[in-house]
Amino acid sequence: MEQLYPLLLLPEFHERVWGTHDLSAFYPSHKVGNEPIGEVWLTGEGCRIANGSLQGRTLGEISKEFRDKLNGTLAREQRFPLLVKIIFPKDKLSVQVHPDDEDARKASLPCGKTECWYVLDAAPSAKVGLGLKPGAHRKEVEDSIHSKNMEQLLNWISVKPGDMIYVDAGTVHAIGPDCVLLETQQNSDTTYRLYDYGRPRELHIGLGLQAMKEVTRAGKVKSRGGNGHVVLISSPSFAVDKMMLKEVKTLNTEEVSRRSSPHCIIGLRGCGIIEYDGAPAISVGRGEAAVVPASIGSYRIRPQWEFECVRALVPVSASEPETENPVQLLSAAR
Repeated sequence: MEQLYPLLLLPEFHERVWGTHDLSAFYPSHKVGNEPIGEVWLTGEGCRIANGSLQGRTLGEISKEFRDKLNGTLAREQRFPLLVKIIFPKDKLSVQVHPDDEDARKASLPCGKTECWYVLDAAPSAKVGLGLKPGAHRKEVEDSIHSKNMEQLLNWISVKPGDMIYVDAGTVHAIGPDCVLLETQQNSDTTYRLYDYGRPRELHIGLGLQAMKEVTRAGKVKSRGGNGHVVLISSPSFAVDKMMLKEVKTLNTEEVSRRSSPHCIIGLRGCGIIEYDGAPAISVGRGEAAVVPASIGSYRIRPQWEFECVRALVPVSASEPETENPVQLLSAAR
């Protein structure tokens, strides 16, 4: 079996009806066709490796082949544990909800879908819908879908660059236009679409109503840390931190307990060189992603002048994050 090394991934560009034709801020060389691009998947299972002996193979293929050596001992399934993507909404996304792990297992799905959004850019008017207005109940939600005014039940909150928003499974949510979000999530693409503003796409009303939770922890998360290293969020499914590097930083995919997780490194500004003694170095720039396999252990990021990046991984242990005004989705009384 070949040896693993830090992997530079080629992004996947996904067309969405609510997406944009202008990706110039992150991908100036990418030519958008007739259909708008809504999501750029950075660690999707279909993303191809751009460097080394595994060049041309997909992340999903080598995840199955190398298992724990890539995915880590902390992964809940024998597949790559995290999906990181950039979302570019020019219009509102559908009102939707995702199943939790228990509901996913009942439906023979590999896992649920808890996610978080780190706001990279936002117009002053940018908002996201997070949960429902106080007092809403399940029958009212169902009626609002059929009367085509469900968006009025949503709790819309303003967002600005630097905000981190936790969206645990079971939270009804939507994303408004004119923002750019870095989304880190469990590796699932299961979405139950409740309402889509009259667009002719399939709805999943029964499954969505069943997946909705009465209370969730969804909300804005207060970051912790400083001196160029900020913990944006820590949750049972993922941990995300941001590093502003001006000098070499050594990191390790293995904890003291020998439990391990892959590291997903996403470039936000500048350029960084990922160095590992067993392989040639790779360069990561804005909008690019590298996956450092869990079995690598110690590696280094060397900034070219300055490098701002996000790292996503699976934590050894973590409780639900503290959020501002946790969301009550449904009135339990009715």
